[in-house]
Amino acid sequence: MAEYKLTVPLTEEDARKLRIGDIVYLTGEVFTARDMAHLRVRSLLDKGELVPGPPMREGGVLFHAGPVMVKEENAWKLMAIGPTTSMRMEPHSGLIPKLGVRAVVGKGGMGGSSLAMFKEWGAVYLAAAPGCAVKHAQAFKEVKSVDWLDMGMPEAVWDFRVEDWGPLVVAMDSHGNSIYDIIAERARKALGY
Repeated sequence: MAEYKLTVPLTEEDARKLRIGDIVYLTGEVFTARDMAHLRVRSLLDKGELVPGPPMREGGVLFHAGPVMVKEENAWKLMAIGPTTSMRMEPHSGLIPKLGVRAVVGKGGMGGSSLAMFKEWGAVYLAAAPGCAVKHAQAFKEVKSVDWLDMGMPEAVWDFRVEDWGPLVVAMDSHGNSIYDIIAERARKALGY
């Protein structure tokens, strides 16, 4: 296991050097997207329309999260941000290369389609500790923008500037490896399956 401090935007080389079990700290811009944002992005792309805002950025980092925000005068303030279950976004794994994403951050991992996409495209899945939303928020230094507030605060696409956000664990890498698959196999063996 190695530890990396990476600057966003990430390159394919950044993603490909990471292996499951490595620890990552990120500095740069990170955007959020949950279920409704994925559906809207897919709809726009299916119609041949451009996706506005931070999702269309080569080397981006996508965080499966719905932040708790407070509006103070003319600025947004982040109160807490924690990962949401990533498996819900599995049907949208094909968006990863279309959006230029090199790292997805969330909890619980994703499925086989995403793992294949990470390998082909050169991306990784980073596990963020659940239950630490206030701690995560300490690394989020600035709200750069927000799009699609019509979907509600947690479903909107938020673009944040982060500094030394981590530790994040490489749970699925671009070499076809998944910590979740390894754990599931060990559990099956322990149970005699």
